[in-house]
Order: sequence, then structure tokens, then C-alpha cells
Amino acid sequence: MVFAGFLMVEKFGYSVAQISALFMINYLFNFFFAPKIGRWIGYVGERKALVFEYIGLIGVFIAYAWVENQYVAGALYVIDHMFFALAIAMKTYFQKIANPKDIAATASVSFTINHIAAVVIPALLGVLWLTSPAWVFYIGAGFACCSLALAMVLPRSPEQGNETRFGAL
Repeated sequence: MVFAGFLMVEKFGYSVAQISALFMINYLFNFFFAPKIGRWIGYVGERKALVFEYIGLIGVFIAYAWVENQYVAGALYVIDHMFFALAIAMKTYFQKIANPKDIAATASVSFTINHIAAVVIPALLGVLWLTSPAWVFYIGAGFACCSLALAMVLPRSPEQGNETRFGAL
């Protein structure tokens, strides 16, 4: 997300007002569509929702690396955030497989790990950004590919004792 913002400002000269408008579009989308997304995840399941999210993010990240039009870049930014709204499927998956008494501790560790990654990865990619912004997005697509592979391991009906498709093994 950070590098998409950099792209808008550095490559296309977006102003503060334009970036703020993109934030507002994303906020309004989430405000109006988050409940519908939640229902859709409940209908299709976490695995299908996450597979859809990660395939979409792979496409968006690769498109960021190639985009040459400021309006297409802005549309990609909004689409990027729309796909990230599907990340709620990770939370619903976790709620289905976790023992309720372990949720707080596990969420705390997850929060800590995510924050460490949120500092280290952008710092490393920031150095790469100085020489090749496109490669930052290719690496993001690589991360999305790894997430896609992991999403494929989720079962159709996750629950305690059936956390992965390999649960029977």
C-alpha cells in the first residue's frame, strides 16, 4: 500500500487532494460494501475468497509495475484496496479453527509479527525502490503468490480439527 502511494506521487505527480480523494473512495467502498463482502465470504467460503483476493492482487501488483497512465494507476489503487477488503476471510477462518481461549494470545502474537514485517519489509523494499520501483511490485506479486499457495491449503469447511486440507493426514 505504501509503495502504491509513492507511485502515485512520484511517477504521476498526484497532489495531496488527489491522494485524499483516493482514500475517501476506499473508505466509502468499505463503508458500503464491507457487510456484503462478509456475507459473500460466508457464502463462498474463506478459501475461495482468499484465492480470489490473491489472484487479484497478483494482477494489480504486476499492473502497478507496468502502468503508464495516471488514471489507470488511480483505478489500480482503488481496486487494490477492494481486494484487501477480502482479507476479512483470514479473520473468519481463524475464528472457525481456533480454540476460543487461545484467540487473544494468538492474535497478540500475530499482531506483533505483522508489525515487525510491516517495518522490515518496507524498509528493505524502500532501498530497492530507489533503483527499481517496478521490482518492488514484482516482489509484492511474489508475496501474493506465496499467500495464494497457502490459501489453497485451506479446507472447504474449516473448523477445529480440520484446519487444512491435509488434516486427515
